Amino acid sequence: MVLTIEWRNGNTGLPNHDLMLIAFPGVGNVGKAAIDAVNSVNKATQVARLYDTSLPPLACLDEDGLLVPPHYTLSSIESTTGKVVLTLTGTTQPVDPNSQGLLANDIMRFFMKQGVKELVVMAGLGSEPSRKETFVVASNASHRIELESKGIDVRRDEPSSGAIGLTALLASSGPLYEIDSCLAIATTVGASGDVMASQRLLDRIDNWFELGISLPSDTSANLLAKLQSMAPEKAQDVIAELTDSADAFYN
Repeated sequence: MVLTIEWRNGNTGLPNHDLMLIAFPGVGNVGKAAIDAVNSVNKATQVARLYDTSLPPLACLDEDGLLVPPHYTLSSIESTTGKVVLTLTGTTQPVDPNSQGLLANDIMRFFMKQGVKELVVMAGLGSEPSRKETFVVASNASHRIELESKGIDVRRDEPSSGAIGLTALLASSGPLYEIDSCLAIATTVGASGDVMASQRLLDRIDNWFELGISLPSDTSANLLAKLQSMAPEKAQDVIAELTDSADAFYN
């Protein structure tokens, strides 16, 4: 495994920033859809691409129509209040646990060398449709106290079954690299792409951390667009599933 950094748009290092947001595909694609939406609305600028040999060997076309190896995209957003938020996302992760662990360590070492101080990993937690909650799980006691002092809903008993994958490793390993890391979770029905849960997660994070980032204003339109990009032939069916009477809590 080799983590290779390609700096983009004239960058040679991470810009000064206030927070790092991270998400990858997962339950309901809650975190991934949230970062995709906030990057789009805020016209994020690419800072770097992170390439690693452990990612599945699928080269895809980028936004310029160029064929590129599998990678993660690290972007920068400037909020309406002047805060700078970095985002890291991608479409996949290593398929075996050992490679996930090695990649998580490499990414965190890179972050530590670049001066990252705080990161929030975003994810969904499968739950019944009537449950609409958003909360944070911290990875060290002092950071937990700090989060609670901001009025953030920090849980000590969830997720009761733990968390797995690259998402979980990045969220939990911050203390090993002198980084405050936490996992921000939104409950979701877990169907296809629960963009309504993504919107709820974005709203909470923006409020909790006083970021002032621009948020998607039309949840229904964003839901439709995201589902069409993920599964065009099933988008309308999934929208009906998420907006029927049983799921009215997401309206």
